[in-house]
Amino acid sequence: MIAQFSDAWAKMLDKLQNWLDIMVISLPNFLIALIVFVISLILSKYISNLSLRLLDRSKLQRSMKNLISKIVSIVVILFGIFLVLGILDLSKTLNTILAGAGVVGLAIGLALQGALANIYSGIVLSYVKFIKFGDWIQSNGYEGEVVDIDLRSVSLKQPDNNMVYIPNKLVVENPIKNFSTTAQSRVILTCGVAYSTDLSLAMKVVQETIADRFDSINAEDVLFIYREFGDSSINFETRFWIDSTSALEVAKAKSIAIIAIKEAFDRNNITIPFPIRTLDFPMPLTISGNKEDKEA
Repeated sequence: MIAQFSDAWAKMLDKLQNWLDIMVISLPNFLIALIVFVISLILSKYISNLSLRLLDRSKLQRSMKNLISKIVSIVVILFGIFLVLGILDLSKTLNTILAGAGVVGLAIGLALQGALANIYSGIVLSYVKFIKFGDWIQSNGYEGEVVDIDLRSVSLKQPDNNMVYIPNKLVVENPIKNFSTTAQSRVILTCGVAYSTDLSLAMKVVQETIADRFDSINAEDVLFIYREFGDSSINFETRFWIDSTSALEVAKAKSIAIIAIKEAFDRNNITIPFPIRTLDFPMPLTISGNKEDKEA
């Protein structure tokens, strides 16, 4: 028993000695591999910044520039890892990794279908020109300014300063209303006037009021249309352009126009009626009391 224990102990010491010898012999390779890996990390950051500066001269969107610079950084790091494996004489390990990459990639692809769809959609959104940073858009029931487009979501800053993160897949698959594709936005305002109103006067008052309130608008540029004979009013619609692409500015301009038109109508004795109901009886109405009332 003692002899067997001594033999096992000797074999273990011999194995540890062999490992120590291998570590001592491979120590320079470890140091070189460590230096190469650190250099690859530094180079990846430097090359990424350099590629970003070069891309700034192009007309690509900022999100696309950031994506390309990140891809360049990842490629440099992967190249450094391959060099490290070669220095450590782990070529067989590298072949095993490459052989298993296909199977692992298939499994990851099946497990992360939604995430990969968002990544692909993020690349598409970074490349297309109909949506970019600073645009005011409406999509999937949310409205706001585009402040970021990454590989996962589109970030919108709403008028109340809250942030909304919409998955890229939903933005690509659903309609997008972009308020910033033109230099101007149209303000549409509906109202009504009483049937006794001078309709020509009402139209003139509305057009001149809007032209006086907004410096960049002439009275003839204000579109005024009577739409219908309503239940208690003759309804009209007026449209005019403002030099803004923000939905918030459109809402402010609409509010200013409502206040100005109401004040102008009051000065000109033009009534904006509220809904009323008139009862029309076919013959004179007789109200009779009860028997006690008649005798009294």
